[in-house]
Amino acid sequence: MNLTPDQPIAGILAPLFALRSENDLGIGDVQSLREFVDWASEVGFRLIQLLPINETGNDNSPYNAISSAAIEPATLVVSPEAIPDLSLGDFKEIMEKVDRSKLSAGPVNYPAVKALKRSLLEKAFARFAKSHLGRNTFRAAQFLAFVRKEASWIEGYALFRALIDENGGSERWDSWPEPQRGLKEARAWLAEQKHTQRKAFERRMRFFMYIQWLAFSQWKALHAYCNEKNVALMGDVPYGISLYSADVFCERDLFDLQWGGGAPPEPYFKDDLFTQKWGQNWGVPVYRWDVMRRNKFAWWRRRVRMAREIFNLFRVDHILGFYRIYSFPWRPELNPVFLPLSADEARGRTGGLLPHFLPRDDSTGENREANRRAGEEYLKALLEETGEHRLIGEDLGMVPDYVRPNLTALGIAGFKIPTWETESDGSLVAGGKYQRLSVATYGTHDHEPIRVLWTRWDKLARSGGAESGSALREMQKLAAFAGLEGALPQPWSDTMHEKLLRALFACNSWLAICMITDLFATEQRFNVPGAVSQSNWSERLPRTVAGFKADRKISSKMKVVRQMLTECRRVP
Repeated sequence: MNLTPDQPIAGILAPLFALRSENDLGIGDVQSLREFVDWASEVGFRLIQLLPINETGNDNSPYNAISSAAIEPATLVVSPEAIPDLSLGDFKEIMEKVDRSKLSAGPVNYPAVKALKRSLLEKAFARFAKSHLGRNTFRAAQFLAFVRKEASWIEGYALFRALIDENGGSERWDSWPEPQRGLKEARAWLAEQKHTQRKAFERRMRFFMYIQWLAFSQWKALHAYCNEKNVALMGDVPYGISLYSADVFCERDLFDLQWGGGAPPEPYFKDDLFTQKWGQNWGVPVYRWDVMRRNKFAWWRRRVRMAREIFNLFRVDHILGFYRIYSFPWRPELNPVFLPLSADEARGRTGGLLPHFLPRDDSTGENREANRRAGEEYLKALLEETGEHRLIGEDLGMVPDYVRPNLTALGIAGFKIPTWETESDGSLVAGGKYQRLSVATYGTHDHEPIRVLWTRWDKLARSGGAESGSALREMQKLAAFAGLEGALPQPWSDTMHEKLLRALFACNSWLAICMITDLFATEQRFNVPGAVSQSNWSERLPRTVAGFKADRKISSKMKVVRQMLTECRRVP
């Protein structure tokens, strides 16, 4: 598979949870993705971009994973056909209690989905333990080989994961009994338990190792299948990791827990007063790069190596963090407390500290050069594990002037969002001017679909209100970018949709990626930054992948898309 900038390709961003297949258990899984790969390949797409697939906590956010290594069990295909240890009888026994149609309707019901898959996996593990563990079988040998290969992380992860069960399903280790709050203490605690209790706990640890063995097996098989289909999988490695993760639990010296990473204030988030005033407070612990440097960035190298086992290339979310990270001296749950405070009042609550960039801001030339050198050092370590053109940098937000030239020098493609790329006169930069080493897209998972954006502008432009003039100007700029003719404002139309897609695919960028919602011109949204909502990370597409083919309107539109991709030379 040619994955170099000399061959432009097109891709689709599709959150896995949003995909549907006929037999899924209420959430998109590896089988759903396999079907989607087949469909996308027929249309002419050569890349599928996913959100992170690491195991999530109780907020279900893929960007707040409880492990940098473990895969989310909900992504697994859990059926007798996919898992040899799961008998048809056990599967039917559990599924008879489930209203499958209700589970599959609407958004993802995470508590129900995770509980169901957990029950099925427990049945499978019980049979595996009885038939294979402690016996000299081929399947047991495969499992033990996996555990040995992943020894650098899996035992600590399994201990952490079993302790979550021990503490009522909460991953918040700082609220657990004191002897369980760290790796060393928890190992000592376990050693002190009675023989039967210790054995039961260790069996639970093996259960979580077993799930990961199944997960890596299924994802590696999918990776091989995608290579056969000549479709690249693009993963996502977030810059941060959850405070309540196995990583922080096991390797606490790598993290500065006094600070939580985020992003600086942005007026763009008009519906989020906190982000406008203070910024985005993600709460991810800040890295102690001095400690990481001493062991040659082993934690990051492992993270990248594991991603390469499943993905052809991957996006580093918030790559700006490698240069400097905007950091908060309070946890996100305290945001409502700090929202109305002045800077002086906030200092009074934090011992004089306010949010700022760490390790330093970009206020002086000396600082900028120090940040540039540091980011380059860290990213070079990652590149040593990825190889050329495998690492994509999400470089959106408040971007220092030294970052993009540095990424280009390192061979890392950054992002081009047309509505954010402007000339000195305010017009949008023509797609033909985009540098080849870049990714063109109308939006990421955090953005509203392009149809929603246009419809809002159209409504404002017609309103005659204070924002009507600026909305009309935005419409005019995007219309010029897409070569759209006719008087403005004008409502959304199929013609407009086709013009926008063609303009994206015609960009000079190596990768042209559209969200599945932009490809279908729908209004669904997968995440609203800064909002705590049950709709985040749970919206699903209205049809199964098989339904895409059966839908005449979609099939007709995809024939047009295939022709566009061919004309834009994105089909090899």
